[in-house]
Amino acid sequence: MAQQRAVRLSPKKPSYAVCAVGVETHLDVHSDVPEGAENFGVSGSSGVKIFMVYDPARVTEPTGRAHWPLDASVDVVISVDAASKALNDLKVKISYFGQPVGRALGHSVLYLTGADISLDADTGRTGKVERSPGHKESWRWGPEGYGAILLVNCDRDSLRSTGTDLTNTQLASQDDLQDMSPVVLTCDAPDALFDSYKLVLNVPLSDSKRMRVFCARGGNSLLDYEQVLGPQHPSYEVARQPGERRIQLYVEGLSFPDANFLGLVSLSVSLVDTKTLPEVPLFTDTVAFRVAPWIMTPNTQPPLEVYVCSVLDSHGSNAKFLSDMSDLALKASCKLMVCPRVENRNDRWIQDEMEFGYTEAPHKAFPVVFDSPRNRGLKDLPYKRILGPDFGYVTREIQVAGASGLDSFGNLDVSPPVVVEGKEYPLGRILIGSCLPRSGGRRMANVVRDFLGAQQVQAPVEVYSDWLSVGHVDEFLSFVPTSDQKGFRLLLASPSACLKLFQEKKEEGYGEAAQFDGLEHQVKRSINEMLADRRLRDDNLYAQRCIDWNRKVLKRELGLTEQDIVDIPQLFSLNGAYAEAFFPDMVNMVVLGRHLGIPKPFGPIINGGCCLEEKVRSLLEPLGLRCVFIDDYLSYHKLLGEVHCGTNVRRKPFPFKWWHVVP
Repeated sequence: MAQQRAVRLSPKKPSYAVCAVGVETHLDVHSDVPEGAENFGVSGSSGVKIFMVYDPARVTEPTGRAHWPLDASVDVVISVDAASKALNDLKVKISYFGQPVGRALGHSVLYLTGADISLDADTGRTGKVERSPGHKESWRWGPEGYGAILLVNCDRDSLRSTGTDLTNTQLASQDDLQDMSPVVLTCDAPDALFDSYKLVLNVPLSDSKRMRVFCARGGNSLLDYEQVLGPQHPSYEVARQPGERRIQLYVEGLSFPDANFLGLVSLSVSLVDTKTLPEVPLFTDTVAFRVAPWIMTPNTQPPLEVYVCSVLDSHGSNAKFLSDMSDLALKASCKLMVCPRVENRNDRWIQDEMEFGYTEAPHKAFPVVFDSPRNRGLKDLPYKRILGPDFGYVTREIQVAGASGLDSFGNLDVSPPVVVEGKEYPLGRILIGSCLPRSGGRRMANVVRDFLGAQQVQAPVEVYSDWLSVGHVDEFLSFVPTSDQKGFRLLLASPSACLKLFQEKKEEGYGEAAQFDGLEHQVKRSINEMLADRRLRDDNLYAQRCIDWNRKVLKRELGLTEQDIVDIPQLFSLNGAYAEAFFPDMVNMVVLGRHLGIPKPFGPIINGGCCLEEKVRSLLEPLGLRCVFIDDYLSYHKLLGEVHCGTNVRRKPFPFKWWHVVP
């Protein structure tokens, strides 16, 4: 509500004022008084609350027939608690007295009209609009916080629409209303009041491009919902009908928080006096909203759907891979979604193309796919096939230079919930692959990093991935769920662990067991040969140093200990200045609950089993995980990683509510 205003009274003629319900009005009883007056008394209608404001150290409250002194700091404040039935049906009278006290020297009379004007939204975050006299103009984070929330209306509820719903200036579907935040405009006052006053809805000009307001005007037709505020329309004179006491509004968000938008917007209603020039707002009620962020989900959240691509290239069809993924999805009780060749244009890297997340308000949540600026064969899939009813879409495009490999979303991950030196990150922290600080190497584009940081609830951490040829974080780290108190483990690729394993096998007498045994078009390498290969050792000393640098960063930024990290044996080899996996990268896995789809490493066969597979099982299965090794060697063109990069998983949202976060 507006700040307290003042009304000047005079004994020469009655005064008239409009008083908003719940808004205090100060009465100026000192400026115009009868000659000889030294005291005053106050009386009023039963619908008027009268408060005397004074300093008890200077003024004693009068008793009996005594009155308040005029020469002291005694103020009169009034308010009304209900709308008037007719104009001027409430009254306050100030009676002035001299010394000695006798008959009144004069009276000032104020006739009041009570008007119940209010904007109300779900500021209590209960999923329902409730009348809230306080905290509407501000927004506060945390479990004790308050403030309304807007969803970005980025889905497509009507199949007749060609774009997201937020591009429509008219309602395309009744379902669209569920994606908006309901607001009730109370406008209860005598109809005659609006002969000289009007109601005006306003949004700040800077907010008008971030939100849109629809007004419901009675019927159930889509045409009965009129856009009244939005881009280039920051103000609207409310068309109140005679006898109308409540008007239903619906507010939609038009953009997620970003580098130039903190996510806060506001909506106001003003009662404006049209008798004055210029017209003057009598009082204003304002509601602040925060636009709900886009939120990533980590591997520890239960899987709902697994997306894969059907491709046919020079190596043939990936039908065997699809069959293996179908079996894995069945074990994990989630749905397999196969993108056909006509839609993927033989681009199998669906993890790089998009990232699944969600957005949420107290009354509704829905998934939102974040389309990367990669723009290869799969570039149309998120918009044309995934965007739909209650499935939103957002993207960020690079305007100047083209996208680099680090702009693909295989270079994007998010941790499970963590606590770092007492600070909680209940929605985890986003991990972005980048170059070393101040090194001038490859980084994810600013437009993507700025967007991720602006969401505020998953504070991003940049890790070092520029040492890799492809440059993605998913090549050296992954998170898996566990059933213990910690709830997860960080898996890190480890050349040291692999060389140690091979050395142990050599000492056990298995030095001639060969990597890649049984693979066509791939030279076998015995354990003895690999351990004696100085160049391979040097390459992996370098790779281990890079991973160790990340290990320190991840322990510091995620609050991890050594017990929270599992080292997965993995070798790399340098191709020029950058590293590539020497054999299929086992960290580059797909996580479906307790079921892990891991690239088959084709390690040395000892006693009838792959020693690399057996080592990984010994590390992960005691944690309650189930390892399924999938042969994707040929299908991913020699070690590029179809198990993870050729899959994409939509997961359940966090049960924790983002507005309870304290950034």
